[in-house]
Amino acid sequence: MAKITYIEHNGTKHEVEVANGLTVMEGARDNDIPGIEADCGGACACSTCHVYVAQEWVDKLPPKEAMEEDMLDFAYEPDPARSRLTCQLQVSDALDGLVVQMPKMQI
Repeated sequence: MAKITYIEHNGTKHEVEVANGLTVMEGARDNDIPGIEADCGGACACSTCHVYVAQEWVDKLPPKEAMEEDMLDFAYEPDPARSRLTCQLQVSDALDGLVVQMPKMQI
């Protein structure tokens, strides 16, 4: 179980416990957190679960795979270092304390 903080674009924080084995996207969806639409349901076929990872977490996450990099090209204002698709981040104890911020919009 990992405690993850999701920050909406307007600054509203949601701190939730997410079970190991789920994705960061599923944690948002299951806890009704606005700002992560996940139109493709986690298939890495869209960019509507895009977030900005807190700077201190960038190097702690597994590297992006090619498909995630490609989908981030379609995200709203992607940041080369901090942008991630939450459907590609699997929750484990190692993600306890993760902080992600949603962009102004999902496209």
